This record gives sequence, structure tokens and C-alpha cells, in this order.
Amino acid sequence: MSSVVEALRRGEPVVLPTDTVYGLCCDASTAGPTERLYALKRRDLSQPSALLAASVDDLLAAVPELDRSQIRTGAFTLILPNPARRYPWICGTTPEAIGVRVPDLPEPAAEVVRALGVVVATSANLHGGPDPCSVGQLAPELRHCPVVDAGQLPGTPSTVVSLTGPEPVVLRVGSAQYDPSH
Repeated sequence: MSSVVEALRRGEPVVLPTDTVYGLCCDASTAGPTERLYALKRRDLSQPSALLAASVDDLLAAVPELDRSQIRTGAFTLILPNPARRYPWICGTTPEAIGVRVPDLPEPAAEVVRALGVVVATSANLHGGPDPCSVGQLAPELRHCPVVDAGQLPGTPSTVVSLTGPEPVVLRVGSAQYDPSH
């Protein structure tokens, strides 16, 4: 795992398994790695990505203004208010909101993410391509990236929920059912 952590620290994108699909990840601390990840993925910088953490505490260390009570772990990507406008390079055209994710990571991936605290994460595909649930499904353009292989993953992406307004809004139905009472 140390080679994957070192690649992240050098600003290189890596492929990590989550609890849903494989993710293309990079160091979140500066804009450069995110710009390289977007170029590799052929994704426009105006589109947001998410911060991925191995624990709620790691996420709150990176974005302390977040409301702990709104954070769900597991197969959810949450769009939360970002009053300090942290990590603007991953927020696309909405720096006042930030995507966050605390998945149930397989242990090798959790070890990698814990080493950095948080990483930028998006699905490990070329823009618009299918979400890979195995390393063999990675696009050829992504196969040079360091990879943590956890075998076959479920294959349905996370549920995306915006919590930036008065009521939660499910933006993408995914592998988890969002219940606002929990």
C-alpha cells in the first residue's frame, strides 16, 4: 500500500475500491492533482467531485464546519453546505457546496485513505463511461494508475443526496436507500 500512498503524495491519480464501484482518487490538498485527475478522466472542471474519507472524524478534520448529524456513512455521497468554501477545485461551479463520502472501504483502501486524511474521488471511468466493478473493467487509459484491487465490487454507485436546502433531495438513486430520519 505504501507505493499507492506515495503515488498520491506525488500528485498522481490512483484507483481504489469503495463499497460500490472503483474510484479514481487523488490528493485533495491542492488543485494540481485534481486537475490531472480530471484531464485523465476527460471530465470538465466545472463538474464537482467528492471528498472521500475513511472515517467521519477524518472528514471533519478536513472540513470542520460540516454538521456531523448530516453525515451518513456507507453508500452515500452527500452534498453539504461549504460555508468556508474549502476545496474549491472539487466543487465545480458551486463552491458553497461540497460533496463528501465516508464509504465502508475495504481495508487496503481504508489504509491508503487514512494516510492522507481525505482524497478526491470520482468513479474510475472515462467521463460518461460505465462504472467499473472490477479492475478488469477499467478503461485502458486508466490502467497505468496504481491500483488497489479488492476483486469484484457490487457495481451500483452511491446514492447522491443534496442537503443544501430546506429538505433533502436525492439527486441520484444508487445502492443505498436514503432515510432522512436516520
